Amino acid sequence: MALRWLDDITADDVDSVGGKAASLGELAGAGLPVPPAFVVTADTYRSFVQDTGIEAALSETVDVDTEDSQALAAAAEHAQELILETAVPDSVRDELLAAFDDLDHDVVAVRSSATAEDLPDASFAGQQETFLNVGRADLLDRVRECWASLFTQRAIYYRQEQGFSHDAVDIAVVVQAMVDADESGVLFTSHPSTGAERAIVEAAWGLGEAVVSGAVSPDNYVVDRESGRVEEVTVAEKKVMHVRDGDDTVERAVPDDKREQRVLGTETLDQLVEMGERVEDHYGTPQDVEWAIADDTLYLLQSRPITTIDEDGAADGIDAGVADGGAMTGQQDGVLVSGLGASPGQVAGSVRLVSKLDQLDKVEPGDIIVTEMTTPDMVPAMERAAGIVTDQGGMTSHAAIVSRELGVPAVVGTDAGTDRLQDGQDVTIDGDKGIVEPGATAAADEPEPSSAADGTDAGPAPKPMTGTEIKVNVSIPAAAERAAATGADGVGLLRIEHMILSTSKTPERYVEDHGERAYVDEIVDGVRTVAEAFYPRPVRVRTLDAPTDEFRQLDGGENEPAEHNPMLGYRGIRRSLDRPETFRLELDAIARLYDLGYDNVEIMLPLVNDAEDVLQARQLLESAGIDPDKRTWGVMVETPASALGIEQLCETGIDFASFGTNDLTQYTLAVDRNNEAVAGRFDELHPAVLELIGQTIETCREHDVATSICGQAGSKPEMVRYLVNEGVTSISANVDAVRDVQQEVKRVEQRLLLESVRES
Repeated sequence: MALRWLDDITADDVDSVGGKAASLGELAGAGLPVPPAFVVTADTYRSFVQDTGIEAALSETVDVDTEDSQALAAAAEHAQELILETAVPDSVRDELLAAFDDLDHDVVAVRSSATAEDLPDASFAGQQETFLNVGRADLLDRVRECWASLFTQRAIYYRQEQGFSHDAVDIAVVVQAMVDADESGVLFTSHPSTGAERAIVEAAWGLGEAVVSGAVSPDNYVVDRESGRVEEVTVAEKKVMHVRDGDDTVERAVPDDKREQRVLGTETLDQLVEMGERVEDHYGTPQDVEWAIADDTLYLLQSRPITTIDEDGAADGIDAGVADGGAMTGQQDGVLVSGLGASPGQVAGSVRLVSKLDQLDKVEPGDIIVTEMTTPDMVPAMERAAGIVTDQGGMTSHAAIVSRELGVPAVVGTDAGTDRLQDGQDVTIDGDKGIVEPGATAAADEPEPSSAADGTDAGPAPKPMTGTEIKVNVSIPAAAERAAATGADGVGLLRIEHMILSTSKTPERYVEDHGERAYVDEIVDGVRTVAEAFYPRPVRVRTLDAPTDEFRQLDGGENEPAEHNPMLGYRGIRRSLDRPETFRLELDAIARLYDLGYDNVEIMLPLVNDAEDVLQARQLLESAGIDPDKRTWGVMVETPASALGIEQLCETGIDFASFGTNDLTQYTLAVDRNNEAVAGRFDELHPAVLELIGQTIETCREHDVATSICGQAGSKPEMVRYLVNEGVTSISANVDAVRDVQQEVKRVEQRLLLESVRES
């Protein structure tokens, strides 16, 4: 038999039908409302490649150096051609078509179900294909395309990286009756962070792909399972919906009268929660359930365990907070040093003074690094450390940015930390207050989660649904998993310079010593780590933007120009255009990531002044094989010139404009953000800065260009309120601020909605 019907499948059949199909079969067997389906088994795929004689050729084809992008691309193309151009045996063909007829549906969904999709140490989910609205005539082609998706560049590369034999991963294919959904969404049967018995439901109009892909902001409902009471309802503005159009799935505008209409009534919510409880009871663990409603009938489309619940009641990678407002007890009187609280949290540990890179080895897990200023070379040690203290630097210094992303408390700009603190001294640092005090206190060692008013463990609030996208800033690949755990809608800023500076060599010296291929590999490896953690959520990669004073500290830095004020000098797009050969290597890395299947990578050009900058960069994109009309790319608005000339920038074909408020503020107010003598005059909320931002948003909206912010100010409530009122498309915040920004945006959007209702 080439196939098995869903009713005959249980969780024990994962080796034969893959994880997705096994789960569906288990649910169907439990009497839950799963649409009818059959599964083309993994054995059928294996028999296909063996009986047709292509197995040996497949194995030989994919035995390549996956770091060789050209060889990998050729291998993927040839392997897929072998499958797509080989005829399915007549016996299999007849059986599949007969089963399609027995389903008695005009169209079906054809979904890959790999046999190694959800292993403890590797996840292959999302690497294989899914096709919707498939008719009888296209069924066999779509099944073969699912088989062929085992051999995309990304899948081949990932298996090799994980040490999996290509022969060890088979693939089954689920053929399921399509549900032409009127409403659809996702249900968390328990709180996805704490495990509390609160069901979280997301709902939108049309097919569920719009919710899962992030194309629409859905309604959000919170239901107390014990009482059945609906505790919270957030009605989003649902601008688009995915619907069936013949044999295609298309995106359509939601009718005006339904955009702000609540999708689910109380009765339907009760029905959904009841179904979710049955699924959770069946598996014995909280579930993440995809559902759909068609003609008032509820269907369960997929279910998987919620993996973000921490045993201590906090989501992975999300700080639970400190009890009693972070008060510390039992310390000696006095503050040893003070500075800026750059990364929140309290922690105790032993001081490790670091004045040279060869001293980093003495930093053990739980130590406090005390140094004049951190550099990219120190990141591995910073990952081990419990806290960071620096003499120099501000809120946008390397130490501040990296510490926030790693979740490590930090105090920067202390002036005298390396003088007043002694090697081996026990201290407690407070990254909120910006102080370092003597002694290691118990309260700082084990912060307790904050509690709700009723005495229960509240944990982090669930991610609120907002019309404004909330993204996260990332500087180092090591922080990718923690950043992804925030539930952000993507990465609004991935700084490429930290990957390059961590090599301890200028780009030119690195290429001279190791070759162009190695330089490209450095960038590919770093960006891929973040793109994989967030896939399919977008990751916006900013091309090189490091001032010359940072390059001068590196091997090869003696060739860098000496500048009186590097912040106003040879950096950003002006450096890239002046050194096109080096810039080309950055673009080659991004092009290779596209070849590997990371179509969620976006390109952002820093420090542009005018359209001429952008047009020159566009030509270089095209020369690197990147089609600006097919890929998402844009610019940073960091100078008054770019803000005032935004209309001309929009006309170059950009997809987005992103505010870099750190630079925009310093250039507008003539305040060097690294100059402590004028630091008090640095104000991102200055009326002149806000006027430039507001004008830019308005012009971009007229040209259908998205707007975002990725500067430090994006984490400030006052700036968030201003941006949402002005209609910004997305806000990218620091890792530690994502949840607060999500909540603030939700409040502002609800107020705007209420005001519009009152005015109508």
